[in-house]
Amino acid sequence: MKFIHYLETITGVSIYPLTSLMIFFLFFAVVATWAFKADKLYINSMKQIPFPENEN
Repeated sequence: MKFIHYLETITGVSIYPLTSLMIFFLFFAVVATWAFKADKLYINSMKQIPFPENEN
């Protein structure tokens, strides 16, 4: 038996794709908003973490 037959027997299964899309969109919007409003000095300091300038 195919997996789609199991999904067809679940009542209200059609709401799950829409819910997951909304969660993804909200998360993406929040992260994008944070990235644009974040302090530029903080972003630059985080950018320098892998390669600090004062290390030999």
